[in-house]
Amino acid sequence: MRGREARTTAAEDGGATEQPDRSAGVPPAVAGASRPRSPLWATVVATFFGIGHLRPGPGSWGSAATVLLWAALAYALPPSVRLPVAVALAGLVTLIGIPAATRVARVTGVKDPQFVVIDEVAGQLITLIAVPLAWQSFLAGFILFRGFDIVKPPPVRQLEKLPEGTGIVLDDVAAGLYACAVMHLLMHFGLLK
Repeated sequence: MRGREARTTAAEDGGATEQPDRSAGVPPAVAGASRPRSPLWATVVATFFGIGHLRPGPGSWGSAATVLLWAALAYALPPSVRLPVAVALAGLVTLIGIPAATRVARVTGVKDPQFVVIDEVAGQLITLIAVPLAWQSFLAGFILFRGFDIVKPPPVRQLEKLPEGTGIVLDDVAAGLYACAVMHLLMHFGLLK
């Protein structure tokens, strides 16, 4: 009976795809040992040091952690270097996040595992580029980014269809660009100070 049951292969990882239980009749130690694992660096980066395992809404946890960490870092930096550091961090997270997300997605067999939140980190950092250091800006940036990440206006949804880590990360980069543009419009019209 156990061999015919389906199991959720990535339920603990946030995925929802049902697959047959291929480990039926195989001792648990052997079944677990045969599953490939992503490299530690990829798992740490993709989950943003484990934040992706927080529930509910791992993407929101990843975004919130990014806002808090950026706020702490930005306040410690001289104003003249905040913009280049924000741009460099967003670029670095994107460049490292794509191969990390690719490795983890391949191992799980899920196109976009929910516990992979490095994409939210990249998009949230982009949202906060050149915005004032104030709680209102951080809150607005968080809400705008999460909104664009969930709604996925064109071409965000199309970028999501790119293969592996590229699609996982670049759709959030695009959502971050939308949110950043709206943030700067709000600042331009004096609605956000």
